[in-house]
Amino acid sequence: MYLTGIADEASQNIETQIEVTRTLGWNAIESRFIDGKNIHDLSEEAFDQVCETLDGSGVHINAFGSAIANWGKDVRDDFTITEAEINRTIPRMKKLGTQFVRVMSYKVVEGEDLMVTERIRRLQLILDAFTAEGITVVHENCMNYGGMSWQNTLALIDALPGMKLVYDTGNPVFNRDRSKEGNHWQDPWEFYQNVKEHIAYVHIKDCLNPSPENGNKEVYTYPGDGQGRILDVLTDLKKSGYDGGISIEPHLAAVFHDADSNTGSKEDPIEIYLKYGRQLMGMLNSIGFPHQPYRPLSG
Repeated sequence: MYLTGIADEASQNIETQIEVTRTLGWNAIESRFIDGKNIHDLSEEAFDQVCETLDGSGVHINAFGSAIANWGKDVRDDFTITEAEINRTIPRMKKLGTQFVRVMSYKVVEGEDLMVTERIRRLQLILDAFTAEGITVVHENCMNYGGMSWQNTLALIDALPGMKLVYDTGNPVFNRDRSKEGNHWQDPWEFYQNVKEHIAYVHIKDCLNPSPENGNKEVYTYPGDGQGRILDVLTDLKKSGYDGGISIEPHLAAVFHDADSNTGSKEDPIEIYLKYGRQLMGMLNSIGFPHQPYRPLSG
């Protein structure tokens, strides 16, 4: 098992992202935003500068936190938008020797036709494009079709052989369980238990359920301080012999999908990121779950 993180939550400056990663004793970044743009949306010149900065730093990009089919994209949008993102992402991942690309299953619009067949058709094209290049596609349980319940996630897995999962420990805490009548929050442990055999990558995020006291917004916390059942998940991963990546996504300084969410902290983003990583390592040490340096693919 190796540790990594979405380091844009410390800074969108690549030099700072490298610095905080090395300070934690890690050698990998799950890249999402750099200077205000997703890594697959940077200009060629800007991307080349990122590569030059990484070269010789001892830090590698283990995954792309792409915007492909994410919570901001509508399944009714022209598919050329998705195709263009794929076509920019693949050569950049190959140049960096990156193994995983995070995708989603398009946003959910309440009360409208979910267009499940079209979602699956598009995801199959996405999966085929990356698989042909030896890249592993991992779907995240976020605010998308697959994140509506663990049943929805498994429906995607059944329809899309070869697709794997990135399980986010915090997302079930603030997402409604669409498999049940009424307004029930998802149960993180139930979600994890039902999808764990398909997990190839893990996001560590923690929070408290939205409540009237918090303006009906989720409150993000340090790992283990919320309702994400993180220690239970880590213990089970260790027991099962999990040896993939575990990536931190604090959401304490910035929440990319909701500017109004309660981040619960006014600390410096760099200090938050470092404290978050150290608290996770403390949890791992407490259960004897060792981590090793990330081993990059050949770029």
